[in-house]
Amino acid sequence: MILAALMLVLGCWSVQQQASLPSTPCLGVLIVTIILLLASRYSHHISTCLQQKPWLSYLRTSLLAFLVGICWATSMANWRMADELPHQWQQKTIEVVGVVASVPEITERGTRFRFDIEKVLTPNAIVPSHVSLNHYQDFFANPEALSQLAKAQLNFHAGERWQLVVRLKRPHGTVNPHGFDFEAWALAENIRATGSIKNKGRQDRLSAMVYQPKYVLERLREYIRQHIGNVLKARPYSGVIQALVMGDDSSITQDDWQVFLHTGTTHLMSISGLHITMLSGLTFLIVSYCWRRIPTLVMHLPTRKAATLAGVVIALLYALIAGFSVPTQRTLYMLIVFAVVFWSGRQVAISQVLAMALMVVVLFDPWAVISAGFWLSFGAVAILAYALSARVGQENWLRVAIKTQWVVTIGMLPLLLIMFNQVSIISPVANALAIPLISFVVTPLALLGSFLHIDTLIIFAHEILSSGMWALKWLDQSSIAVWQQQAPPSWTLLPAMLGLIWLLLPRGWPLRWFGLLGFLPMFLIAPVKPVIGDMKVTVLDVGQGLSVVVQTATHALLYDAGPQYSAQNDAGSRIIVPFLRGEGIQNLDAFLVSHDDNDHSGGMQSVLTQVPVDWLLTSFEPSLQPSLKLARQRCFAGQHWQWDGVRFEVLHPVLESYAEENLKDNDRSCVLKITSRAGSMLLTGDIEKAAESQLSAAYPNSLRSDVLVVPHHGSKTSSMPDFIAAVQPQVSLFTVGYLNRFGHPKPLIVNRYQALGSRIYRSDAHGAVQLQFNAQAGQIKIADWRTQQKRYWHDATD
Repeated sequence: MILAALMLVLGCWSVQQQASLPSTPCLGVLIVTIILLLASRYSHHISTCLQQKPWLSYLRTSLLAFLVGICWATSMANWRMADELPHQWQQKTIEVVGVVASVPEITERGTRFRFDIEKVLTPNAIVPSHVSLNHYQDFFANPEALSQLAKAQLNFHAGERWQLVVRLKRPHGTVNPHGFDFEAWALAENIRATGSIKNKGRQDRLSAMVYQPKYVLERLREYIRQHIGNVLKARPYSGVIQALVMGDDSSITQDDWQVFLHTGTTHLMSISGLHITMLSGLTFLIVSYCWRRIPTLVMHLPTRKAATLAGVVIALLYALIAGFSVPTQRTLYMLIVFAVVFWSGRQVAISQVLAMALMVVVLFDPWAVISAGFWLSFGAVAILAYALSARVGQENWLRVAIKTQWVVTIGMLPLLLIMFNQVSIISPVANALAIPLISFVVTPLALLGSFLHIDTLIIFAHEILSSGMWALKWLDQSSIAVWQQQAPPSWTLLPAMLGLIWLLLPRGWPLRWFGLLGFLPMFLIAPVKPVIGDMKVTVLDVGQGLSVVVQTATHALLYDAGPQYSAQNDAGSRIIVPFLRGEGIQNLDAFLVSHDDNDHSGGMQSVLTQVPVDWLLTSFEPSLQPSLKLARQRCFAGQHWQWDGVRFEVLHPVLESYAEENLKDNDRSCVLKITSRAGSMLLTGDIEKAAESQLSAAYPNSLRSDVLVVPHHGSKTSSMPDFIAAVQPQVSLFTVGYLNRFGHPKPLIVNRYQALGSRIYRSDAHGAVQLQFNAQAGQIKIADWRTQQKRYWHDATD
């Protein structure tokens, strides 16, 4: 069973690593092989051979489970990928009828919700069944005004049937090293298109309620969220209470998320497997206590079976209220498998039960294997079972609790480093406080208050949570709260896991500490740095914006910080900081922000608060937090410095331009030329025609560069023929958002660079682009991330 489960998971996982799905003939061959392997069980000759050589039986079982995993994952992927939005219908006006399928989420500019399309009214239009829609207002709202905004603009409610005019596009996210893959998430969540509702189009509510179970449940969840909001109003942690009750964490502030991240308690602040398990266990204890005291009930059904049934029912109800998200489903399936085994009365090893749960989860959701939660949840249970079960003698509860925290902390260390490049040092202490407080006190009180309409319980839960948050913030003030490092190579997971198994052997086993040696590769193997005179440049994919990281042998520079996407989400925290950490860049020697446009400076504050910066160079006066202590100065032509044999030179703007009040911000962009032994690169910000002319006149012989980040994302106001002729780029990089509203890059501008013979890269089509300037090889090696890390779900959107 265990071997079959592991091989089934391996088969599903291997499919998710492919650039394209197996072809139909290949899938047919695999199915025939599976049939032959199954038929071999009924062959007397083969059975006799397997009895004589048991290892052949294990090999057959492994191969069979592995092939079943491949076929199952491929079939599910083909089925889901078939429901797609054709390229030719992207950004077209389409009239549809459907049902609001989720609780609407309030954003700065409107409302976002999932929409199940029932009918397409536009002739010949092809639209997927499940989409995510935004209803935009014509203004932005600050976070303090969101509650008032919600009352004014929330026209949509879960379960309503609407006739709408929409514009859709295929799921498409940014693709970067060490970054989040939105397209994989959308596929797993069965969101097959995203888009917006046209405000000037038809918006008719056809039905106030569609009485199907999933829609009724979503309306109930919406009512619960509204009730919690009304009770707690402007209290600071109402968003956390909302997340604990119904799984909606959209109202948790960015500052609170940082506290949870640093203390290792992020898993507690939404509907997690731990909450469901704890609540189910609490129900088991309460029902057991009451049931055994009523003889009539015991005669009809044994206490332990009744308590088990009650625990599963409560877990199911909680999972439904939580929106039945994919992580919630995984936990529920695991509990059901445990309950069935327990109900049957059989003596089954915990490893066998875990294997069955593993198979059930993967069969229901073959994309679970690319989720961090899948590996962390099953990994935690497996490592606890390995370390704490089958031990001789009994220990007191305090010793068991301390040992459990130790096992989970050290056991999860390899996975956390591989997935997130960081681990909370204080998490054992923080979780020892937070787990019982959140799971046994705050969550049950909030649930009872929400369902029984006892507002006092909700307020009481919030006050208890507030005391816990005070403790977590106090722990977060420690200078050693979080260990952060470079992303370890994937292969280092194997020696780390072997070392972990050795380290957690029973007490008395000789030389257990040798297991620590298995962790060393994870900590000691660092990314390869450029040699003296060379440089590595990464043009990150931040959507419609710009951010470039330049690394020399011992220094790092960041040019621009991408856009701010929402009040709590920007390129700095979402893309740039994870990349810097993954690359092992602990601090920035210089941070240059070209000008004060959102798509270039939107992520600046997140970078400055999360990464130490030696000095900041800008063309504007940034609003910095008083606690930030760093050298700051204006950028102007003539500034230059050299790091590790690589020269950096600011070419624009001239110092006198700061006295010109009418000068456009774009034309005051800091222009930086970087020259290594292997070649040069020009970073231009958003300069337009006037600034280009000044540069061409000021540097007639030194503007030429091998690589150019095209000015202003390929706008028609930039990239004049004279400027292009002066630069003569061999490679031209356009940093643009997918189907952006500006229409960048303009075809006319792209044609100008192509006419020169320049190689074209676009961030919307290629993702992040990495350039290795290697003097020894005498070339600039270029790799785009969508090619390097191509997956079959990317094919549908490229």
